[in-house]
Amino acid sequence: MTDEITAAEFHESLVALASPEQRQKYTRYFPGDDSFIGVRMGDVFALAGRVLAMPAHDIETLLESPIHEVRVGACSIMGKAATHRKASVERREELYELYLRRRDRIDTWDLVDLVAQQVVGGWLIDKPRDPLYALAGSSFWPERRTAVVSTAAFLRRGEITDTLRLARMLGDDENAAGLPRLTLLAGYLAREL
Repeated sequence: MTDEITAAEFHESLVALASPEQRQKYTRYFPGDDSFIGVRMGDVFALAGRVLAMPAHDIETLLESPIHEVRVGACSIMGKAATHRKASVERREELYELYLRRRDRIDTWDLVDLVAQQVVGGWLIDKPRDPLYALAGSSFWPERRTAVVSTAAFLRRGEITDTLRLARMLGDDENAAGLPRLTLLAGYLAREL
């Protein structure tokens, strides 16, 4: 299924791909954020796609990194592994539990958007959705974003109820910059219905 490398080897591989030019591009889009080292996202995703069997403890180590691209790699591994055709129920549950346990490190809009639908939403498709409503009530905006983005897994199946309910809860959220356009659109639809 994938290459076997450790978290340390994954980290080293990413650092080797960094360039000052790419880092400069990121500073234009994320002013004041010094966590980028300058690795193209396509390179991060390609490397992540080769290590989908990485153990959860190594993925958690990657999430601990102060380097943004390393955390992107961890999230990419989680999302790709959760949706891989050979992913076992145990692996999908392990990734879901890792996401919830370490959601403190999935703390930017791009990290949430990269993985919440596949890992959280994918796991909850045939289960009670209570965890989403708990996340929606959080004071930490990435958790509220996780709740809404996760429902994209349901929308792909034609299920709109949870998206609309969450949109009603979060449609007037003061931190609209932290919520996806999906919430704003669903909030509009909820008010119109």
